[in-house]
Amino acid sequence: MTNTKQLLVIALVWPEPASTAAGVRMMQLLDVFQKQGYSITVASAASKSDFSADVELLGYHSQDIKMNDSSFDVFITELNPDVVLFDRFLSEEQFGWRVAENCPNVLRILDTEDLHSLRHVRELCFKKEIPFTTDAWLADDKTKREIASIYRCDLSLIISSYELELLTDVIKIDKSLLLLLPFMVDEITNETTLKTFEDRKDFIFIGGGKHAPNIDAVKYLKTTIWSQIHTQLPEAKLHIYGAYLPQQILEMNNPATGFLVHGRAIDVDEVMSSAKVCLAPLRFGAGIKGKLLSAMQNGTPSVTTTIGAEGMHGILEWNGYIEDDPSKFANAAVRLYSTEPEWQNAQKQGKTLINTLYAKSSLESILIEKIYQLQKGMKTHRTQNFTGALLQHQTMTATKFMSKWIEEKNRG
Repeated sequence: MTNTKQLLVIALVWPEPASTAAGVRMMQLLDVFQKQGYSITVASAASKSDFSADVELLGYHSQDIKMNDSSFDVFITELNPDVVLFDRFLSEEQFGWRVAENCPNVLRILDTEDLHSLRHVRELCFKKEIPFTTDAWLADDKTKREIASIYRCDLSLIISSYELELLTDVIKIDKSLLLLLPFMVDEITNETTLKTFEDRKDFIFIGGGKHAPNIDAVKYLKTTIWSQIHTQLPEAKLHIYGAYLPQQILEMNNPATGFLVHGRAIDVDEVMSSAKVCLAPLRFGAGIKGKLLSAMQNGTPSVTTTIGAEGMHGILEWNGYIEDDPSKFANAAVRLYSTEPEWQNAQKQGKTLINTLYAKSSLESILIEKIYQLQKGMKTHRTQNFTGALLQHQTMTATKFMSKWIEEKNRG
């Protein structure tokens, strides 16, 4: 019998790091555990796509699993992992009770990616043209489901400082159940070569087409913002990149106005580092934005909204401008594009943000230490999480028997 530590990841979808920030995030987490000597199994009930990461090639095991099927019980009992990582609360809802029932001593970690309930309620409020409030968030069923999932787990990884405050200040979740863990990237050193102001041209927006805030942002650029920029900078172009862009976005391509829709970027770093300014006029959403972190990594200043920059810069200055009014947004973009000293200062600030808030080495150490402490004091930690124990008890009766009923129905 091997003594190698076992990590089981229950993935909502097979990670696509070339398509989504969520995919990048998952690969970062797997890398941390691999460096700690874990044998890693990634399991999912979803179908693989042409862009799914080849986890086997990276040294991980992969396993197809079924929802509402007791074959999972056999699988996890045989694997007997030390840690189970749920990819988003929907995975925990579906498989959490089976994990708890078959491997009661396993450390259960939820990677929220972002608070899906927050993104959901903000989108509803945006469409209704009403202000977002925490009361609206608290009243939504998805919020209750996501918070219940957080309580049922031993630890939840929270990607944004704003979301951490929301959970601790509004819901009053004990901080021992949460860990602020943003994206983890390499520091930018003096040896890192970033393209200069003179080496770059044009604007860029990048974002996956399956993500509603991105689709809205492209439409907003097309209908409201880009014409204001293009009038002042007629030679500049805006390049729109994104995996799975819908037909309505592809049809917005218009070379005459410099609005160029390319679709999937083969190399995100290459297109981002060639652009002079990244535009991200996001009007709803949650978490922290992979596109804006990528801009910082590639030395590309950005103009975004309050929602875009939320939870991403702490008390530090942004690497560009934060503007919610479309005219101010456009003017800030023109100013940043045209003024070399301002641009250089913004690029420098991006480096400061990366090295202060997103440095892989320090964040990895924080995660590993937290896991070690939880495994050492698991019994006390769970005893003190009474709400979690209560929800685990209720879920074991409600979700469990719903799942068993579906399984029986499927047999028929």
